[in-house]
Amino acid sequence: MRILKWLALILLAIATAATIFILVFGWNWMRQPIERYTLAKTGRVLAIKGDLTLGYHWPLPRILANDVTFANPAWAREPLLLDASAVEIELDLLQLFRRHVVFPQVHLQRPAVFLEQSPDGRKSWLLDLDQKDDAARIHIGRLTLDEGKLGYDDVATKTRIRADISSTTAQQREVSPYALAFTAEGEFKGNPVKAKGRGGPALALRDESVPYPLQLDAAIGRTHVSSEGTITGLLKLSALDMKLALRGENLDQLFPIIGIATPHTRAYVTDGRLVRSGNEWNYNGFKGRFGESDIAGSVKVTVGGQRPMVVADLTSNVLDIDDLGPFIGARPGTVTAARRAALGAPAVVNPDIQTQTQPQTQAQPQAPSAARPASAATPARMRVLPNRPFNTERWNSLDADVNLRAKTIRRAAALPLENLRLHMLLRDAVVTLDPLDFGLAGGHLNALITLDGRKRPIQMQARVKAQKLLIAKLFPTVNLNKASVGQVNGVFDLKGTGDSVGQMLATSNGKVSLVAAGGQISRLMMEKAGLHLWEMLQLNLSGDQLIELRCAVADFDVKAGILRPNTLVLDTQVTTITGTGSIDLGREQLDLTLNQKTKNTSPLALRSPLFIRGSFVKPAVGVDKGKLVARAGSAVVLGLLNPLLALIPLVDPGPGKDSDCGPLLGAAKDPKTSAPVESKKTTPQN
Repeated sequence: MRILKWLALILLAIATAATIFILVFGWNWMRQPIERYTLAKTGRVLAIKGDLTLGYHWPLPRILANDVTFANPAWAREPLLLDASAVEIELDLLQLFRRHVVFPQVHLQRPAVFLEQSPDGRKSWLLDLDQKDDAARIHIGRLTLDEGKLGYDDVATKTRIRADISSTTAQQREVSPYALAFTAEGEFKGNPVKAKGRGGPALALRDESVPYPLQLDAAIGRTHVSSEGTITGLLKLSALDMKLALRGENLDQLFPIIGIATPHTRAYVTDGRLVRSGNEWNYNGFKGRFGESDIAGSVKVTVGGQRPMVVADLTSNVLDIDDLGPFIGARPGTVTAARRAALGAPAVVNPDIQTQTQPQTQAQPQAPSAARPASAATPARMRVLPNRPFNTERWNSLDADVNLRAKTIRRAAALPLENLRLHMLLRDAVVTLDPLDFGLAGGHLNALITLDGRKRPIQMQARVKAQKLLIAKLFPTVNLNKASVGQVNGVFDLKGTGDSVGQMLATSNGKVSLVAAGGQISRLMMEKAGLHLWEMLQLNLSGDQLIELRCAVADFDVKAGILRPNTLVLDTQVTTITGTGSIDLGREQLDLTLNQKTKNTSPLALRSPLFIRGSFVKPAVGVDKGKLVARAGSAVVLGLLNPLLALIPLVDPGPGKDSDCGPLLGAAKDPKTSAPVESKKTTPQN
């Protein structure tokens, strides 16, 4: 007992002496030991220029230091990591005994904080001498401040942010959970940034049980973000639940911001709810627009694997055809403008149609036709086929499974599209569209398309089936076809290489077949195709009639992007039309000759082949002027002998023979047929 009494007296004496020492000298004597210890451990200068006080709260004492600065490492641009008028910290002594520096509470008065990351990965907020050891970081639980400045620099990612933070007024805090307001500007990953927002009173940096309220309005480059909700675990971002609205000129501009490939679009706006739980990000119930199209649905992004996995289920009530152009490498308006021009409208109907010089590929042989120039390049001209390269480097940044349905397609009258169903898979930089299905002219086009982005140029395979396309709807702007009935079916089976749709088609090989059997077609259209002036006059006076369509076959072999017909026949009750020539997908040129043979004698006909030549944008239809002049000359000479003889050169005597439709249809329907079945009957030539 006597020993315990003496021990108690000794401890009391030490405590009394320490109390007297602190009362006389205060805690300021500890400043230099703390500064020396910090310099030895971090290599950086800690300066406590004001008073140092300590509050006793075992095991969490509170330390208040006034006028504090702490240096950045020598490599940093900013000299100071921290400059504050006062720093109040709560120190966990039990963790300190385990050699962990833990501050459960930190309050900064008017601080200026500058964080920086070097190009080689060093971080100024890591406190070991090399700024590489995360274990040497000071662990802060909750951080509060009244007002201050925050800076962050990362040269490698071209990021530089400067923010001003201030306390909200008491009146503002009464109506909202936000105690802090902030503004920020600078650069994020090379994009200019300007932001403002509000947050809660305490930043729970590591507490993953307390959501932090946040409201943000920001512009990053040409992308605008508005959000409001909560974030849990500000450093690890363990959870997030926010209303999120985005708008910008192009979804593709999100890639440098989020690191996940997004498609090219026209100007867009979306509004939905963004939720993160673990490795999953969900943008649920969003609605918006891109271009003139509406879009809605959900997107889920799963991270943590080799690549992010994106799963999207999207719907559109009204999808504008022009808005699909950027998805396939075309500028908005290209398809509809080109189609309008092909139907006789002025060629320059949309300034966004691409104009460029298209080099001829080595695999593309020179055509014997004089229509193909000998030069290796064609002059700059209007183009129809999309020719903007795909960025395959971004294909490897994610995997994706996307479903899109469009109920209504807004398009030009010349494009008889009705709906769209798309399922896209992206795996290991290989894109598969299966199916790509849309209504066309009362029927369907169903496609299976594969684009292998692992190889350069991209390897393309496409198999498209056309089913039950209605003749009357294929060319809705052509009045002569309004009365036509019948269905068209076909197969497009192509393989090609290239970094754009246009290049893939320009190098493609395979087969294209379109067939129609049975039905009826406008007689006036057929008489015009045959240049039968007498019948055209009669039908214009009496009205058009429907005649039997026995068969129509367009069966092409495709080599190096050039379509050459095995069979090109339109056989009707009164006329047979056969075609020869070529269609050049690389140069986007037509060179077709159509020969007509009437099955009935026509008293007045020009009897000349029709030529379809020129560009896809504005093809030209003409006749053989030499034959017309020869027939006109013969009519004049015979007319001098006898006026009735003048009609002889203008009479089409017929009779043309029926085409053997059965074998022709069979050959065209079978894409594996290497050569067409020859017709057993020959069609007389003019």
